Amino acid sequence: MSQLTHLNPDGEARMVDVGHKEPSERRAIAEGRVALTAPTLALIRDGALPKGDVLATARIAGIMAAKRTADLIPLCHPLALTSVAVDLTVEETSVRITATVKTYGVTGVEMEALTAVSVAALALYDMVKAVEREAVIESITLIEKTGGKSGAFRAVAAQQAQAAPRRRTAPRTLMDPAAVPVRPANDDARREHFRSYLASHRVQVLALAKSAGLAPGLVYGYLHGRTRRLPADAEAALASAAKTSPEALFGSRDDAQRR
Repeated sequence: MSQLTHLNPDGEARMVDVGHKEPSERRAIAEGRVALTAPTLALIRDGALPKGDVLATARIAGIMAAKRTADLIPLCHPLALTSVAVDLTVEETSVRITATVKTYGVTGVEMEALTAVSVAALALYDMVKAVEREAVIESITLIEKTGGKSGAFRAVAAQQAQAAPRRRTAPRTLMDPAAVPVRPANDDARREHFRSYLASHRVQVLALAKSAGLAPGLVYGYLHGRTRRLPADAEAALASAAKTSPEALFGSRDDAQRR
């Protein structure tokens, strides 16, 4: 195994002296994902999130971060980058972020590519947190690098692993399943009635929540099952915004109980 170059003989951190190296064309590609639920991914595709264009904002954030890597990572050298490309792809269960960074110089741009992906993912989270605070940033990894004395590197195993769509797994619980309280059936029935009403009347959740004076995250949390039920005043506000009654929007509590 190679020795750590960022330590001096006394074991102290140092910036590596690269003054004697010959400059060469260098490139690095890094990748990561932000795992999201289907409704949030649909909002991203439709450009319907409260803060605006999620993908464009995250892309610019990643490019800016790559140029400031030396300010963020203590022992990185400031580099004159010749190209930074950040691509975001909406997939089945996540947004995939790929950063490609190039320079002509005496040290590599792996950290610039990884920083671009990391900050793009953080910016994306900031854009979607109003509707999904449980978004997961994952699998940030170096895919490829070329140039320099050490030559080319390609993470074949990492590419194969990332080629398969990642599935969100249910969180573990420390409780005995028998001790977990069961959600009453009428709560689920009212939620399904609400979903059906929105779909059949083509009502946009974001617009309805805004019209009702409610945080979109509250309504999305209810639709995703993270909130057991909405407060009565929230139901009334949503019904008023939809110009209908709470019973028409959510169904009668008696009907829900009989289902």
